[in-house]
Amino acid sequence: MALDQVTRRHLADAALGVVVGALVMTAAAVGDGATPADYALITVGSLALAAYRRAPRRVLAVSTVTTTAYVLHAHPGTLAALPVLGAVHTAARAGHRGVAALASALFLAAFVTTDLTARASAERSLLLAGWFLCALVTGLADRNWQAYLRQTEQRAMEAERTREEAALRRAGEERLRIARELHDSLTHSISIVKLQAGVAVHLARKRGEEVSPALLAIQEAGGEAMRELRATLEVLRTDEPTGTPALLVERARAAGLAVELTVSGEERPLTATVDRAAYRIVQEALTNAARHAGPAKVAVQLDYSTDDLTICVDDDGGADPSRPPTPGIGLTGMRERVTALGGTLHAAPRSEGGFSVRAELPLGIPEEVP
Repeated sequence: MALDQVTRRHLADAALGVVVGALVMTAAAVGDGATPADYALITVGSLALAAYRRAPRRVLAVSTVTTTAYVLHAHPGTLAALPVLGAVHTAARAGHRGVAALASALFLAAFVTTDLTARASAERSLLLAGWFLCALVTGLADRNWQAYLRQTEQRAMEAERTREEAALRRAGEERLRIARELHDSLTHSISIVKLQAGVAVHLARKRGEEVSPALLAIQEAGGEAMRELRATLEVLRTDEPTGTPALLVERARAAGLAVELTVSGEERPLTATVDRAAYRIVQEALTNAARHAGPAKVAVQLDYSTDDLTICVDDDGGADPSRPPTPGIGLTGMRERVTALGGTLHAAPRSEGGFSVRAELPLGIPEEVP
């Protein structure tokens, strides 16, 4: 049976501890003066490396203490430093640079005190100091590399998401364009045909003449064509938002986002264009807060005045005013919607921290006729 990724990772970590312990024990067996207590210290310090992913600082402490005790008691060679080197590297990789440097200094100080007179001891100590420096540097480099890989993966996922959103937006705009073209080009013509056929039927009956079956068929076909055209236009307009900002807030709460909604002023029905823009602005702002703000609180405020609707979506996340974000597809689309209605949009990090979206939409926008 194939092992899952977590199990394989645990086995690899355990193998690391076993290999390091075997190397240090082999060196201790070749040398002189190692006691059962020394082998026990080597075992504990080496096998502790198996837990470096879950508790790097604890592993560093255990490996440093046990290996230092072994060095002070048995005065081994430089190979005895392998458990501490591995723990220093993994601690630096996890971001604990100060603790890793302190552990390195303590172990080196203990190693130097085992033989202060021999010139070879000084050379070994310098060599060991270089090893510890390399362990720190490679740990930090590995950490930076992993962070770079994570950022690259996130950017790829974000690019894929924005491409999908852009494709959906373009498809929706194309459907609306087709709906307008169908409405403008066909509805008028079909209505005229149906109207003229109806007038002809009415006049024929008024004069007492027999109504032509073809004329009745034209009248019936015109009515059926109008019904089918309306159904087609409804299908093409299925990308219209189905809900309200309050419903968006409830959905965000259900997803785990701490959101509060405040409505001020006299709430009243909006035209389709303004209502659609308000829905999309709140939707995009909540999506960005959920994705970028982390465990933050979000405040959504709708302010109805006589002439305009003001939408404010503020969060207290980690956005920094000194590092404004690069506008993506969402913010760009939001700005285009507001600009098309003659409104204003401000979307930027707040001075007190977090991000703020403020849109002012004029309420005197005429109803859009497709």
